[in-house]
Amino acid sequence: MDYIKLANQIKEKGIDKVDIAVVLGSGLGFLADEVKGKILNYSEIEGFPRPTVEGHGGKMVFAEIGKNNVLLFQGRFHYYEGYSMKEVVIFPRISKLLGAKLYLVTNAAGGINPDFNPGDLMVIKDHLNLMGTNPLIGENQEVFGPRFPDMTDAYTPELRKLMFEIGDELGIELQSGVYAALTGPSYETPAEIKMLQTLGADAVGMSTVPEVIAARHAGLKVVGVSCITNLAAGVSENPLSHEEVLETTEKVKYHFGKLISKFIETVSI
Repeated sequence: MDYIKLANQIKEKGIDKVDIAVVLGSGLGFLADEVKGKILNYSEIEGFPRPTVEGHGGKMVFAEIGKNNVLLFQGRFHYYEGYSMKEVVIFPRISKLLGAKLYLVTNAAGGINPDFNPGDLMVIKDHLNLMGTNPLIGENQEVFGPRFPDMTDAYTPELRKLMFEIGDELGIELQSGVYAALTGPSYETPAEIKMLQTLGADAVGMSTVPEVIAARHAGLKVVGVSCITNLAAGVSENPLSHEEVLETTEKVKYHFGKLISKFIETVSI
């Protein structure tokens, strides 16, 4: 994966000097549709992957929001789609090459914490990488960062604090928790959810963690928000489905959009 070649193509099409990169998860891509800016479809970039999952568009939008130049990615790439880890982490790496200093990641997740309800927004405080692999395996990419990056504060504490302050200002109650990443695409069994509870997970999903590892490796600050779209197996009495995920994100998009937009307008890079 030639990230430099991809980034240069994007620069040639007028997207450069990015301050904040934003990845919009399942059903959350509406935010990119509401922003007026330069639109670049993934298909216009030679060698760029294509999303294959419903609820993930295939474009990026570059816009000035507040005092920040923001690049929004509508549609991410998942390991379960058959993409390599090098392709899964394309967003943080090209964002770094385009100048970004902050990586804001969002996702749809299943709620494990019994105090969570569908529609809650959870600010990620830490994660569990249970995907059985790591995007940094292989020869180290010195252009991005060191061989052994520290992950103590994977999610930047001051940015998490700011997200909660903005939530309070907007009257949006936010949860805080640990996000566990598994490969999918099958949902977890009740026994697996019980295991995750024992390990301290509050929510579970099939993305985000590889991107965050690559972002921190590249020296980007990170803040993450999960939309709790359903209760996980064994917590919920109902069968799990992707349709439920999309239905819930549709219901919460007003609050989600206000929260993310206000954060981007407020944060200083």
